[in-house]
Amino acid sequence: MKKILVLFFCLIFQNVLTAQIHEIGVFLGGSNFIGDVGKTNYVDPNEIAFGILYKWNKSPRHSYRFAYNQSTISGNDLDSEVPARVQRGYSFKNEIKEFSAGLEFNFFDFNLHESLKRKVTPYVYSGLAYFIYDELYVLNGDTKKDYRAGSFAIPMTVGIKGNILENFILGIEVGARYTFTDNLDGSLPKNDNLEPLKFGNINSKDWYVFTGFTLTYTFGEKPCYCAD
Repeated sequence: MKKILVLFFCLIFQNVLTAQIHEIGVFLGGSNFIGDVGKTNYVDPNEIAFGILYKWNKSPRHSYRFAYNQSTISGNDLDSEVPARVQRGYSFKNEIKEFSAGLEFNFFDFNLHESLKRKVTPYVYSGLAYFIYDELYVLNGDTKKDYRAGSFAIPMTVGIKGNILENFILGIEVGARYTFTDNLDGSLPKNDNLEPLKFGNINSKDWYVFTGFTLTYTFGEKPCYCAD
């Protein structure tokens, strides 16, 4: 009877206990911009990016992920392979501060309780991000700041991760952000007084990409493993 009761409570509370596994760590890498100014490469980091992240592992397959990332994004037409951009010669820099939350999905079981086993899995992440940036405009070829603003973005991240020590997980990832603004580069200012200064493709939104490494530390309660 005692073993039956132990098994029963293990089955009931296993999900709750498993949910108490947490990760906290850092992101370090680079960023690049995709829009109306500069290069058109999708992944080509040219500025330093860094941040912090927290994960709540609900199961070996999925986690809730929260993060703060910060970077300068920049573009220069002279670095582009598009002749019209090179001839135009615009450039810009913008400061991005991003808060994001979403769901990370592992392709393989990534059981953090099996600390003695080496685990590796590809993963994807998406959710919703809110970022703060500078509204810009270009006047006589010079990019100027108008005011500080905020907008939303959809992060789309792919990566691969593995446990390198008992409580440390190392990952490498590429995360593109589809934004809901077209003025990270000063091409489409929202200020009505700057209407004549608009340029570029007004039918496409700006993107920015974070590429780099994550290093997280795991902690929390372990699940109930019952005797046979």
